[in-house]
Amino acid sequence: MGGRIFREAYQGIGLAWYSFREKEQLGNPLTLYLFQGAPINRFNRKLSLNYEWDFGLSFGWKPYDYEDNIYNVMIGSKVNAYINVDLYLSWMLSRQFDMNGGITLSHFSNGNTKFPNAGLNTTGLSLGVTYNFSREDFSGIDPSYQPRIPEFPRHVSYDLVLFGSWSRKGVVFGDKMVASPVAYMVAGFNFAPMYNFGYRFRAGVSVDGVYDGSANVYTEDYIIGTRQEFFKPAFSRQLALGISGRAEYVMPYFTVGVGMGVNVLHRGGDLKAQYQLVALKIKVSRRSFIHIGYNLKDFHDPNFLMLGIGFRFNDNSPSFP
Repeated sequence: MGGRIFREAYQGIGLAWYSFREKEQLGNPLTLYLFQGAPINRFNRKLSLNYEWDFGLSFGWKPYDYEDNIYNVMIGSKVNAYINVDLYLSWMLSRQFDMNGGITLSHFSNGNTKFPNAGLNTTGLSLGVTYNFSREDFSGIDPSYQPRIPEFPRHVSYDLVLFGSWSRKGVVFGDKMVASPVAYMVAGFNFAPMYNFGYRFRAGVSVDGVYDGSANVYTEDYIIGTRQEFFKPAFSRQLALGISGRAEYVMPYFTVGVGMGVNVLHRGGDLKAQYQLVALKIKVSRRSFIHIGYNLKDFHDPNFLMLGIGFRFNDNSPSFP
């Protein structure tokens, strides 16, 4: 039954190698990732428009170094997160082979866990061939076929997420930006009542609480030749409570969500801001999931990663073997 609802969806684990023709500055990273995709529209038995998203880690970068690698001002860590989206046409050549071609968008970043973190974005064209080991029907799938799907019981479920991570901080001092050598702790929660519209989509609002150990950190004059000190404000100036709107696309095993919110309770400074987020929820059981998220400030400044665990209450979605 799940195959009828999420028709032709596929998922798995992938491995990729990247070369940016700047090996001395960037390295040639190796990427290990989870992926999931499905047709968006099937034009006929053999031709379809598909999507695929990838999420994982990339290894083998040559990070910035103030002595040996001063030209790499984008990547500050040897390991970085990897996010990729593909939009492509798939043409069935035979029972085993498909030809695929489209556009691909990739993002590499360490989630503000190390400086620098400008990140690296790529856009490209893709062309490839897929071999299918166990496809049963050479003729393809009849686009006019509409399987009978049980009616979905619309309802409100509740997601509670507990997360933590660490964050680096850059502070404006005089006419320059000074990077703190310290990594600061981040911890928080999200509580989100979500209205389940159907098998594939839910939306709602979330109450978001956070302690950000890097918020409102400051520095002062120092003696040249000595290490510049950074100072933390009062604990209350690093706490915030926000409200955000959420939307999630539900797939087998994975849920991808986006959100946009604003801090409503705070003591100003860095926390007086709008924030945006993207999150991946990986199903562990019917009522629990792993949460991997990324929080941005004012649409462009990286805030922090959100690595944690979540629990779902009052989930009335049908389950299938």
